[in-house]
Amino acid sequence: MILEHVAIWTNRLEELKSFYIAYFQAIPNKKYHNEQKGFQSYFLSFESGARLELMTMEGIPGNENDTVEKQHQGIIHLAFGVATMQEVDKKAIELQAAGFPILSGPRKTGDGYYEFETLDPDNNRLEVTTLFTEAV
Repeated sequence: MILEHVAIWTNRLEELKSFYIAYFQAIPNKKYHNEQKGFQSYFLSFESGARLELMTMEGIPGNENDTVEKQHQGIIHLAFGVATMQEVDKKAIELQAAGFPILSGPRKTGDGYYEFETLDPDNNRLEVTTLFTEAV
């Protein structure tokens, strides 16, 4: 079994689509628009086969949780894997230079990852991560 996709509601559909294309090499499908419901969405595909659905529709309430300073139960972040620690560092520098905050890292974690945490334009938490092995 595979995780087929994760969906995100947004009021900035085009901006979020552009972010994931520019920084995470997402490939979008053609926009779906259900005029009767006022629903619009894109599916973004990634090299691994995973997909992210970005959706917008009038009347969807905003998230009242503080997603920047606090953590809450439920899905809290999306993690993007890269091959090397140097790629993690490079992506952190790229996103920080583009004005996106680095919430933590890059750092080695106790469970064997090298990662940093940032936010997308809607303040969804993202990790960019790779497995590391200590030199012997």
